[in-house]
Amino acid sequence: MSFALLHRIELKRDDMVALLQDLIRIPTLNPPGENYREICDYLEKRLKPKGFDCQLIRAEGAPGDSDTYPRWNIIARREGTRPGDCVHFNSHTDVVEVGQGWTRDPFGAELEDGRVYGRGACDMKGGLAASIIAAEAFLEQNPDFHGAVEISGTADEESGGYGGVAYLAEKGFFDPSRVQHVIIPEPLGHDCICLGHRGGWWAEIETKGEIAHGCMPFLGDCAVRHMAAVLDLFEQKLFPAMAARYTEMPVIPEGARQSTMNINSIHGGQPEQPADYTGLPSHCVPDSCRIVIDRRFLIEEGLDATQTEIVELLEHLKATRPGFDYSLREINRVIPSMTAKDAPVVTTVHGAIHDVLGQDPIYVASPGSYDQKHIDRIGKLKNCIAYGPGDLEMAHKPDEFITVDDMMDSAKVMGRSLEKLLLPR
Repeated sequence: MSFALLHRIELKRDDMVALLQDLIRIPTLNPPGENYREICDYLEKRLKPKGFDCQLIRAEGAPGDSDTYPRWNIIARREGTRPGDCVHFNSHTDVVEVGQGWTRDPFGAELEDGRVYGRGACDMKGGLAASIIAAEAFLEQNPDFHGAVEISGTADEESGGYGGVAYLAEKGFFDPSRVQHVIIPEPLGHDCICLGHRGGWWAEIETKGEIAHGCMPFLGDCAVRHMAAVLDLFEQKLFPAMAARYTEMPVIPEGARQSTMNINSIHGGQPEQPADYTGLPSHCVPDSCRIVIDRRFLIEEGLDATQTEIVELLEHLKATRPGFDYSLREINRVIPSMTAKDAPVVTTVHGAIHDVLGQDPIYVASPGSYDQKHIDRIGKLKNCIAYGPGDLEMAHKPDEFITVDDMMDSAKVMGRSLEKLLLPR
């Protein structure tokens, strides 16, 4: 790595912290999708004076998009002086709900003992800030570079990415003729290269019953009891079967190398009343009970087998349990994604980590999906990885933070990657 670029990035340490603090202080909560335009305007104001051509793109008609909560995205592109590849850094700008248990202001962006705290600090505004600093330092040091550098800030990754990367991919922004290398600065570790992610299948299962007076439940059919039978069968059959499966993908943490399923929610019977309601519930046998399942499957399993396994369990209950009936509705699906270790972006970042950190990287895969799925499946661009600062286990937690040292290391690796890809050899 050129000493000049390394030194230039080090001089931007305070600027990087201030940039991250500004980003955290824009509360881009999803749901519902707040302040997306504000953060895009901020990024445009930052990047346009640096020579980037900026496009603000609303994902009209995408899930979640509305006049109240429009899904805004930004793509900033800086062309080089000569033809060459385009390197694209993609970061999502949305953050999840705050939740309970914070000891700091979630949007205060406090700097303490080398850590910046706040919702989105780790996932993934720290990565966005690091990529901007890396790109700016590279461009200042190498104004006559080949190709192009792009930086995007996109919406809705936390809810599937359909108002962000998926929409942009459908519009051709990730076509391999336009973009050749994509780095997504998700918080997988400054010394790790994330090659892909597991698959996901989200579905709602509803058990049916018959309403009746609660004092005569024998005249009805309790849908909640039917759902209890579903959950019991999952406990007896499905969860042990999933625990016995193991992927060859380098998924982290270790527990995520097995198949997993989370019962995301359950509701049966009467709707919950507002907190200020002081009356009593009526006496009714529930005629409906619903759960939402979040099934994370392995690349070795495949989606069809994952769905069939659950349907067969439900059909078994339908055949053996009196009165049992159900419906199944798919909510979303994600196919596993995996980039080859010999892909150009992988070998380049591998070399950059070795140059900057003096060690070979650890290859990992993500337990959850991220926007690589859309770049791969919709954009048809396979040369994509996640690489960025932060500890994945801090994501979505109270007192979320990222260390400044992690961000600096990652910015240097990103800068070195730009040197390898966009400078003549």
